[in-house]
Amino acid sequence: MTTRTEFLGGLRREMAKTRGLFEARAAERPPDADEAFEAVKRQMAERWPQALERFRVEFERVAGVFHRVARREDVPGVIRAIAAEKGARRVLSWHPEALGLDLRQSLGGEGLSVTLAPEGEADGEMRRVHREEAAQAEIGVTGVDWALAETGTLILVSGRGRPRSTSLLPATHVAVFDRHQLLESLEQVGTMLEALHADPSRRMSGAMINFITGPSRTADIELTLTRGVHGPKEVHAIFVEGR
Repeated sequence: MTTRTEFLGGLRREMAKTRGLFEARAAERPPDADEAFEAVKRQMAERWPQALERFRVEFERVAGVFHRVARREDVPGVIRAIAAEKGARRVLSWHPEALGLDLRQSLGGEGLSVTLAPEGEADGEMRRVHREEAAQAEIGVTGVDWALAETGTLILVSGRGRPRSTSLLPATHVAVFDRHQLLESLEQVGTMLEALHADPSRRMSGAMINFITGPSRTADIELTLTRGVHGPKEVHAIFVEGR
């Protein structure tokens, strides 16, 4: 029988195998949320190439699959290749207004069934039907509100036309973003969220916020790791160089 000391000792040994990427520290709330928001945007306008490379490294470190395309029109080709590799036939997508692409037009004639999220406020029945469609889809395609470089994390804010089920229920999650979503640090993420909620009239204010760092991972008490139990088994990020 394992004693308490042996059990805790085993946990300490396993936890010591993976050190944190950075030391956690508290950050002060900005006195002017909008001014801080604009300051971060100015910083990232110059530093996004370095942030993108850091994001790629960290994203791949957590088993993410990184893609880079020249134009947004090239995105459907990447999704088509992913679907062919997985033998997938059903794609779930954010609404075109939220994603910036209408995948029904670009993928619907390729032997793929594409379901879009409702554009407006969905009633209870519409939400139920959409959740069922999300559970049946093999690929979920979303945009990204922010891509956090220091941890390779995708940050998604849910809202109209962009339900969280799109990134949570299908076995493969594909996220599309460009340089304007790149951030360097968690502190910058806090700044952007502060600005998002400072004005109650802002779009998507108060919605669910998901931080996605690689595929879903679940470990039991003995730290045996399993993927895909509570979310996608695979996460792809498609970076678009142009608009």
